[in-house]
Amino acid sequence: MSAFHSKFDNARTYAPGVVLCMALAVPCWLLGCAVPVVGGPVFAILLGMLIALAWRRRGALQAGIQFTSKKVLQYAVILLGFGLNLLQIAQVGLTSLPVILSTIATSLLMAFVLFRVLDIPGRVATLVGVGSSICGGSAIAATAPVIKAKDEEVALAISVVFLFNVVACLVFPTLGGMLGLSNDGFALWAGTAINDTSSVTAAAAAWDGLHPGADTLTGATIVKLTRTLMIIPITFVLALWVMRKERQAASLAETCQIGAERECAGSQSQGVSSVQGPSSSRVQVKGSAGQPKSTFSFKRAFPLFILWFVVAACVTTMVGYCGVPAEAFEPMKLLSKFMIVMAMVAVGLNTDVVKLVKSGGKPILLGFACWVAIACVSLGVQHVLGIW
Repeated sequence: MSAFHSKFDNARTYAPGVVLCMALAVPCWLLGCAVPVVGGPVFAILLGMLIALAWRRRGALQAGIQFTSKKVLQYAVILLGFGLNLLQIAQVGLTSLPVILSTIATSLLMAFVLFRVLDIPGRVATLVGVGSSICGGSAIAATAPVIKAKDEEVALAISVVFLFNVVACLVFPTLGGMLGLSNDGFALWAGTAINDTSSVTAAAAAWDGLHPGADTLTGATIVKLTRTLMIIPITFVLALWVMRKERQAASLAETCQIGAERECAGSQSQGVSSVQGPSSSRVQVKGSAGQPKSTFSFKRAFPLFILWFVVAACVTTMVGYCGVPAEAFEPMKLLSKFMIVMAMVAVGLNTDVVKLVKSGGKPILLGFACWVAIACVSLGVQHVLGIW
């Protein structure tokens, strides 16, 4: 009964902030549907940041806002898995795999190099690199909890990726015609070099308008969905990397604690009064035999929501194999997208706009470099494979 009361109290604590984010997400969702090139998440972040400028003391609402920006975002990523039929994507999108892998590797390498050269915060560089290489806001939403990114870092990364999404939508159809791309070539270029799915479809639709009968929209969308699958290995690798860092930190803290205790024991044996260090340094508890016990926890460090995301994709694949149409999962996909908009409202509310503007120059340069590199490598690999 006490557990029930605890959960009920938590729900009452979170409800006001969650309801606020939900209410603010509705107009952002509608605006995103009306202007898909921009998308609901971007409108949500902008609205949240505008409100945050004038309203800093949120009192009882803050707990729910924080819950929405973290937990609701994770639930949204899980539901994203219901939009992925692994077999269908593998059958149709396999030919695009060399281009996809090349562009992803290029973007991540570019992000790593500029992270070193420009001294960009590591989590920001990771989010921009992953968002640019895979699928924009969805990839950032999946990656942010894994690397424990702050709301301001998420807002900055999504803003950077959005900027070059808009540029790509406006420039790619005309530029593709100037380069003499075939219909298949443009579908592959748009699907690999434009970040967000809505922006890919917008660019492909514009190309079809310039080239009647081209039907690049279907091909570009399939390439984009194939690219979206890369969320799974990327987030797993990042999760393992974060776990390794946390294990190393726990081990180092344990070693330091043992050394401090031995030094203290030595001082006491010599009749010298011991001086206890700050409480923050005591990072582990004693084991049953009095031995130090590491505080590292695999369950706490590994993002289990990624496993559920994979399970959702597998369920969709198996059910689809049995003949259930993909449209059956459409409500879950829509709910996932709305929950992402909700989470982005919360991210905006937790973002310091002044600090964001001051720190935005280098990440924008990083986003530009990743975008240009991806576009060039996509065209280069197509040329080598004879697709262009």
